[in-house]
This record gives sequence, C-alpha cells and structure tokens, in this order.
Amino acid sequence: MNRCPRRCRSPLGQAARSLYQLVTGSLSPDSVEDEFELSTVCHRPEGLEQLQEQTKFTRKELQVLYRGFKNECPSGIVNEENFKQIYSQFFPQGENSKSCLEAKFTFHCSSTDSSTYATFLFNAFDTNHDGSVSFEDFVAGLSVILRGTIDDRLNWAFNLYDLNKDGCITKEEMLDIMKSIYDMMGKYTYPALREEAPREHVESFFQKMDRNKDGVVTIEEFIESCQKDENIMKSMQLFDNVI
Repeated sequence: MNRCPRRCRSPLGQAARSLYQLVTGSLSPDSVEDEFELSTVCHRPEGLEQLQEQTKFTRKELQVLYRGFKNECPSGIVNEENFKQIYSQFFPQGENSKSCLEAKFTFHCSSTDSSTYATFLFNAFDTNHDGSVSFEDFVAGLSVILRGTIDDRLNWAFNLYDLNKDGCITKEEMLDIMKSIYDMMGKYTYPALREEAPREHVESFFQKMDRNKDGVVTIEEFIESCQKDENIMKSMQLFDNVI
C-alpha cells in the first residue's frame, strides 16, 4: 500500500525502513548451515571467526546472512547494477500489480523508481570505493546499522547523505537524496505528495541542523541535532532485534 505516514518521510526513517526490507527480504533462516559454502562462489569471504571479531554478529547470524547474500549474489560480489536490481524488488514498477488492483479505491498506484536511492545506498556499503560490495562489506555495514551505538548509526547515516564524502552535507546533496526517496515512494501516494515537498523537506532539515547557518551541515551538527529529535531517535531503533 502506498500510504506513507509522516515518520516515513524522514530521510533517516526511509533509509532505515528500506534497509530493513532489503535485509529481511534476503534472509533465509531455514537454510542455516554449519559452515560457509564456498565451492560455488568466485569471491571467498573471510572465515567465520574473523568476521565475528570484526562485527557484532554471532556465528549463526553470519551463517544466515551469508546464505541470504549468496542466494541473491552467487558470485559473492555485488556491483551497482546488481544492487539496483535486488533493491528494486521491494519497490515494484507499474500499476498492474495485484496489490494495486485490490487497493485501487483506497489510494492511487504509480510507478516508482528506486534506482537513484539504491545507488546512494550502494555507495554507503562500498566503503573502499572499488565499485563492488563483498559479503565482508555487507556485514560490516549491517553490523553498524543493526548493532552499532546511536553514534555509530548516525555516522553511517551521515556518510550516506554526504554524497561526495567531503565531510559535510550541502543542500544540493540533501535535495538529491530527498528526490530519490520521493521517486522511490511514487508520485501518487496517499495523501498526495506535492511537487515542492522534497525542497521544503531540505529547507526544514537545514533550519534544524545547520546551527551556524553557513550553508552546510557538519557531522557534529548532524549528530547533535539528531540526538535531540525524538522521531529520528525512533528511526535509529528500527533495527533492534531484527535478527
């Protein structure tokens, strides 16, 4: 259903919700095995013990995550196009899906486009900027998102929004993020989203977070402002006890 409550319109909230879908959609708890199956993949992940030391996941959790990752990425490596394809599964295209037909008297269905937001998300996981995300990259990011402290999660979110990785968020960067989120949600959600909504959201974001009014948001401003916002703090807790 395309109904989108107000809390979903927060960039942090949408990032959390969509990542939750990506993670839980890839997990297959019934397929846990004693060890990683490495014979059919091109990229061999690090051993369980080493990944346990580097992340906050247990051995069993790593096994479950690996099975989900391998199911979607048999080669053991995800490039940007693969990532977009996987991510688009959670935001179906077109107006002829069963859910749209069943709900046509409740809301307006529309095509959605998750590709731009998926690119931003991919870049956040691709921490060494080599154009690919390995299983190690994937679980390292998830460990921060699912098990990290509030500061860890906020640092990760800041990196997601800091598109050129220069240590600050500009209005242009945040507008690109917001447009990608609204594109992903669809143009005919209920209640309807106005065309100027992304820019208004950016202005609200900067009024709240750009404390010295210099036109950019630093990591310090970002974390301090987020920690004082009850809705953002709730968004940061969406992943607690996911797995």
